[in-house]
Amino acid sequence: MSEAVDRSKDQSARQQLIEMARHNIRVVKAKQIDQTEDVMRVPATHYYDQARWRQEMDRIFRRMPLMLAMSCELKETGAFKTMDVCGVPVLMVRDADGEARAFINSCSHRGAVIVTERSGKKGRFTCPYHAWVYDHSGALVSVYEEEDFGCIDKSSHGLTPLPIGERAGMIWVTLDPQSSLDLDTFLCGYDELLEHFDFANWEVFDHRTVAGPNWKVAYDGYMDLYHLPILHKNTFGSSMPNQAIYNAWGPHQRVSSPNPLLLELEDKPEEEWPTDALMSSVWTIFPHISIASFDGGGGRGVMISQLFPGDTPAQSFTVQNYVMETLPPNDEMHEAANEQFKLLEYVVEQEDYATGIALQRAIKHRPGFEVLFGRNEEGGQRFHSFLDELIACDDADLQALFEAKGH
Repeated sequence: MSEAVDRSKDQSARQQLIEMARHNIRVVKAKQIDQTEDVMRVPATHYYDQARWRQEMDRIFRRMPLMLAMSCELKETGAFKTMDVCGVPVLMVRDADGEARAFINSCSHRGAVIVTERSGKKGRFTCPYHAWVYDHSGALVSVYEEEDFGCIDKSSHGLTPLPIGERAGMIWVTLDPQSSLDLDTFLCGYDELLEHFDFANWEVFDHRTVAGPNWKVAYDGYMDLYHLPILHKNTFGSSMPNQAIYNAWGPHQRVSSPNPLLLELEDKPEEEWPTDALMSSVWTIFPHISIASFDGGGGRGVMISQLFPGDTPAQSFTVQNYVMETLPPNDEMHEAANEQFKLLEYVVEQEDYATGIALQRAIKHRPGFEVLFGRNEEGGQRFHSFLDELIACDDADLQALFEAKGH
C-alpha cells in the first residue's frame, strides 16, 4: 500500500474520531442521550443451553479471526507465543521476513504439542516427543534418526498453518485452517481507527488470567456503562455516568460516556485535538476483545482483555493484558503501574465476574426468563442481534455478511 493511501486512511480515521467527539459534545450540551426504539429481549437459555453454546463455538469462535497477540509480543525473528484457544493449541511466531505466522501447535509425527512454553524466542521448534524439527515457516526440516525411521516427503509433513493477519499493532488468527473470510472485510475499517493507539510501539507490562461466567455474560459487561456507578461504587465508579454513546463498524463497537472535558476542545483548531483524548473510552473487537484506556498508574496504559469460552457454557476465562505506551522508567512508577493493574484485576474478578457468575446460576431457575437490554444499551442489542445472524449464516455466505455489515 502506498504512503499516500496510508496517509489518506489515517486522515479519514482521525476525522471519524473528531466527528465522534463532536457528537459527544452535542450530547453533553443537550443533556439527551441516544436511544434505540425499544427494549430488546434475549432468551436466558442463550446463556446456558448446551446446543446453543456448541453453535457459538463452531460458528463464531472457530470461524472468526480472533485477536490472539499484540505485535509487540513478537518483535524479533523467532519470537513466539502459544495459546490454547477453544481447545485448539496455537503457535504464533515472527519469521525472518518479519511476517507473523500461525500454526496448529502439533507435530506431524504423532501429533504431540511441539512448543510447551507460553512465549520466548527460538531459532527452530523441536518436538519434545521424538525431536522432529520445524522452522519458522512451519516446514519440517529434520527427522530424528531418519535412516531408521524411514523415507517420507518432508515437504508434505509441515505444520498445519492457520490464517493470520496483522493490523494496528495486533495479530488475528482464525482457528479454521480452511477459512476464506478476509481479515479486512471482517474488520470493516475498524482497524484504521485502532491504528491511532500506535500499539505496534507499545509494550506489554504484564498478563493476568481471570475465570469468569458464560462468555456472553462477560461480553455484555464490556459494553454496559449502566452499571458503573452502582456495581463499582466502592472502587472507581461512584463518579461515573451511567449513560452510553455507541459507534459501530460492523460488529465491532466503541462505547463512550458523555464527556464534559471534551468541551475544552470545541473552540480549538481540530489539528490541536490530542489523539489520546479522541481514543478514550472502551473499544470492543468482536467477538472477544475489550480495550479500555486508563491514565495514571505509572503512565498511559490500556487493559486489553481477551475473552475466551471455557469448557462448558457456564465458564469462560479472560487474559488481561496491561499494555503501556512506555514501560515505567523507575521502581516508583513500576509499582504504581502494578497497583493500577491489581485494581483492574480486582474490579473484574470480584465485582463484574462475581456478579456474572451468580446471575448465571440464578437465571437457570427462572422458566421463560428473558434478559433485557434497555434503550440506552444499544451495544448489547447490536451484539446479540449479530450473534443470531452469524449462527444462522452458512460458511459460503460469511464473507457476504461482513461485506454488508461494512457498508
